Amino acid sequence: MEGEPLPEGTRVTVHLAEEREWDLDEASTQELLLAATGAELEEGVSSEQILAELRVMK
Repeated sequence: MEGEPLPEGTRVTVHLAEEREWDLDEASTQELLLAATGAELEEGVSSEQILAELRVMK
């Protein structure tokens, strides 16, 4: 990954351009499913809000 490191605990969404299969152990699979469920329940943040926050940080 490129760019500045993110603070510990930062939540991100990763979109893959290609579909691939992943081999995960049971614990990782459950963690991924729990995170996906949490992401579906959360209200998103608009790109405008993120850009505004970044401008303030400069």
